[in-house]
Amino acid sequence: MNNALWRPTLLIRATLLLHALALIVVIADPLQWRRVLFAVIANHALLMLTGLWPRSHWLGPNWTRLPPAAADRHEIALTIDDGPDPAVTPQVLDMLDRYHVRATFFCIGEKAAHYPDLCREIVRRGHTIENHSQHHRHHFAMMGHAAMMRELQAAQHTLTAITGKPPLFFRAPAGLRNPFLDPVLTKLDLRLASWSARGFDTRVNDAARVTNRLLRNLRAGAILLLHDGNAARTPGGIPVILDVLPTLLTAARAADLRFVTLRAALL
Repeated sequence: MNNALWRPTLLIRATLLLHALALIVVIADPLQWRRVLFAVIANHALLMLTGLWPRSHWLGPNWTRLPPAAADRHEIALTIDDGPDPAVTPQVLDMLDRYHVRATFFCIGEKAAHYPDLCREIVRRGHTIENHSQHHRHHFAMMGHAAMMRELQAAQHTLTAITGKPPLFFRAPAGLRNPFLDPVLTKLDLRLASWSARGFDTRVNDAARVTNRLLRNLRAGAILLLHDGNAARTPGGIPVILDVLPTLLTAARAADLRFVTLRAALL
């Protein structure tokens, strides 16, 4: 556990102040309750919309790009979510080996527990495994502080026991969150990571469309998102990530960009 002090963002501080003022106003003049209620509802709507914006920094620190020093070194990051998948992940690993690329795998703890040897193989090949929650709940962004803590802690324990290396980063399921997440991350000494570009490859089965979305943002410091778990299939039945990677990795090499893990970008 980390003993670092949680530092709320400006939006969170303003929210706390608003709630305190709302209580004072209602006590002082109960007839103002309608106006107070409207202000509080509007504030909660803003918080909800902010949580639905994966690349937002308003709820806490968020890696949407690599640090400036990594960008100056012409580094980019390939992140791969929702695995491990026994059918897709080994093929992804072989392809990354052929291109001498290191990636960051955001693994679901429950899946990792089913395929521990595959997780260890990811690490053996020079990649890193980070926390993508224990169960990848669809309602993750609606959880309270205690439930989020249990979910992230369980994944930390699962992934650390398998790989021997505690995750340093967390990515929320679908990138969605709420104000309770940042204090949990602070307590667990985890950094939130989203992305610069994603191809929506869990829904789009056209590899060319996915590739083009990623290539538009292929520049130093970018964090790219693909999926080995829950991957859409092309009309020919091939996981989209396997059709996308050769073009993407070749384009990065031609642009003199070097793939690193998120951990390596910390240096």
